[in-house]
Parts: sequence; C-alpha cells; structure tokens
Amino acid sequence: NFHDGRKAQQHIETCWKQLESSKRRFERDCKEADRAQQYFEKMDADINVTKADVEKARQQAQIRHQMAEDSKADYSSILQKFNHEQHEYYHTHIPNIFQKIQEMEERRIVRIGESMKTYAEVDRQVIPIIGKCLDGIVKAAESIDQKNDSQLVIEAYKSGFEPPGDIEFEDYTQPMKRTVSDNSLSNSRGEGKPDLKFGGKSKGKLWPFIKKNKLMSLLTSPHQPPPPPPASASPSAVPNGPQSPKQQKEPLSHRFNEFMTSKPKIHCFRSLKRGVSS
Repeated sequence: NFHDGRKAQQHIETCWKQLESSKRRFERDCKEADRAQQYFEKMDADINVTKADVEKARQQAQIRHQMAEDSKADYSSILQKFNHEQHEYYHTHIPNIFQKIQEMEERRIVRIGESMKTYAEVDRQVIPIIGKCLDGIVKAAESIDQKNDSQLVIEAYKSGFEPPGDIEFEDYTQPMKRTVSDNSLSNSRGEGKPDLKFGGKSKGKLWPFIKKNKLMSLLTSPHQPPPPPPASASPSAVPNGPQSPKQQKEPLSHRFNEFMTSKPKIHCFRSLKRGVSS
C-alpha cells in the first residue's frame, strides 16, 4: 500500500515536470515569433532594403510563428493530460490507497483486541499458581531461624585457632644474673629446649589477623637470652664475634659454655663481688 502511494506520487511529479517544460518552451517560442515579426515589419518599412532581405525576414517570421503554434498545441495537450492525471490522483488513487491503509489498521486493531483477550484468559489461569508460589514464599519466610543460620555459618567458617598466651616480662636491667652460677646455666639449658620446641610448633601456625613474621617475633622473643655485655676481645671470643658467620648456627648451650669459660667471666664475678661488699 505504501509502495503504491509512493509510485502514484512519483508519477504525478513527473507529469508536473513535463507540464512546466512545455510551458517554458511555448513561452520562449512566442517571444521569438514576436521578435521575428517585428524584424520583418521593420525590414518591410525600410526602402533601402532589398526584396530578398525582406522575403528572408518574412519567411523567418513565419517559421517562428509555426513553432509557437506547435508549442502551444503541445502545451495544451500536456496540460490536459496533467489535469486528468491530477484528478485521478486526488479522486481515485489516493482514496483507494488510504482505504487500504485504513482496512489494514482496522485489522491490526482487531488483532490487538484478540491478543489482549487471550492475555487476560492466560493470566486468569496463572493467578492460582502464583498464589501458591506466594504462599510457599510466606511459609519459607516464617520458618527462618536466625540463630540456627548463624551457628551454621560459624561452624562452616570457624578457624579453630587458639588465642596466644601472655607475653613474659623481659628484664634487661640485670643481664648478668643468668651467669652467676652453674646452676643458673643448667636451668637456662633446661628452659631453652621447650622454648625452642614451642617455637618450632608455632612456626607453621597462622593466627588470624596477625602476620606470620610478627607472630613469630612475639612467640620467640621472651625465650631468647639477652645479649652479653660489651667486653674486651679475647682469642676464644673472636671466632664467635659479630662478623663470624657461624654464630647464628651454634646451639644456645654452646654459647653459654663459651661465655662461662672466657675471660669476661672473671670480670663479671669481680663486679658481682664489689656489688655484694657495697
């Protein structure tokens, strides 16, 4: 339908262009015929012009008049044709096209009404099913147990880690009390082993919210012996000095034995004796 309307519109536009072209040609031929007639009359009135020139001007004027008459007839024919096509366009083609479009639109409206009716019937059948679904949702919501749900989450995501113990106090004001006697040395040996064992067990354990290196420093720092006091270098202490690479690999008991057998031991006992006498 729309294609027919576009085709009829293009046809009437083509007829209008033909009418305009014939009209301009008729107007041009009429003007040229008038100029040729005026030129012939001028030549005929001039006594100095030969009869041959006057005859030539007369023939040219007749030719122009004939061309104007032909253009007039062509223009009249095309005008009648355009008027007929225009009448058919506005009184026959366009009403038929609009009638077809109207019928198509009416069929569309009827189809929409039928679709709405079908939708209503289907929706009416689905409403009981939706009601049952809503009843199930209400029952499920009423059966919610927040305590049980929280406990399930705790059981699923609990870490099982135990909180760390208290950190021991480190007394650095009297570092030489640990080397007063051999008994204190043996006690230090006995205490060092379980501490190292405890540190080894806690090495692979990851506490929540605490970094591994920070946790290990907290667990192992209370059991490390304090550094020895500064003293003069001795032949036995030179291999185990700060620049010796074997110091970190030697056992704790071996370090205490070297400390007891070195010369700073005498210095430590002398300072202890002076403290008692004072």
